[in-house]
Amino acid sequence: MAYDRENIFAKILRGEIPCEIVHEDDHVLAFEDINPQAPVHVLIIPKGAYENMTEFAKKASAEAKTAFIEAVGTVVNLKRIDKTGYRTIINNGEDSLQEVPHLHVHVLGGRRLGALLST
Repeated sequence: MAYDRENIFAKILRGEIPCEIVHEDDHVLAFEDINPQAPVHVLIIPKGAYENMTEFAKKASAEAKTAFIEAVGTVVNLKRIDKTGYRTIINNGEDSLQEVPHLHVHVLGGRRLGALLST
């Protein structure tokens, strides 16, 4: 499947849709989720056109991969959840209910989050 350049995150990266930036560098953009599921809910996306983690792992440069992982550490420090704990979630594909076809990690924290999956 070809990358959809009209997905919402591609539009955010092009500046067509505003967002509340938490962190940005040459490779990633981190911003507040518009429908937060916890007191802290930040999305981190690579600036490259990657649909999911599988594609990112195969095609991204080592520098882009490092920046993506380091962005998690930066965000949890900025949001002061590094000591209390946080959850990272990456949904990949239909069965995981990935809603936007652009790789993104959810960083959630700020309260006890409960069970990850229901039975």
